Amino acid sequence: MRKLLFPIMILIYLASCVSYKGDQPFQPIAERVDINRFLGDWFVIALLPTPMEKSIANGVENYSLRENGEIRVTYTFRKGNTSGKEKVMYQRGWIVDTHTNAEWRVRPLWPLKLPYYILEVGNDYAYTVIGTNNYDYLWIMSREPDLEPLLLEGIIRRMEERGYTMDDLVYMEQNWEGRDDQ
Repeated sequence: MRKLLFPIMILIYLASCVSYKGDQPFQPIAERVDINRFLGDWFVIALLPTPMEKSIANGVENYSLRENGEIRVTYTFRKGNTSGKEKVMYQRGWIVDTHTNAEWRVRPLWPLKLPYYILEVGNDYAYTVIGTNNYDYLWIMSREPDLEPLLLEGIIRRMEERGYTMDDLVYMEQNWEGRDDQ
């Protein structure tokens, strides 16, 4: 038990650091998100990946509203390529800024509660861009498994203007041909 005490204390300390809410989000967020229109499936088109996401395909993030107001985040993907083993990751989310609904916290595992910002959402809710409290991670997602190339180029340009380095941007393989699970 003593061997676990120090790592647990470090995790608690790190969680308290990253879950601190200052007066302003890390960067500009969407002006207003209609949470009911935002819920549902989002296909991951391109991303600055976390270590867990470096070699995955067919990533789909699903948001659903729980009775207690929390957001249930379900991330389904395939390991390696589109025919790899399907994996599912669950997270809990909380809307922090109820004026915009664009600033959340998500908990991938206890005790972490990480900043999660909706940076952009299309007027028609056909695409969204999600960022964190640094420029290390970014997700460009669409309601469909692909995104019109000019729209994607524009999003990437705007994210570069915000300060993201897109050299490590990964285009996620999305292949749903012949699958009933789309």
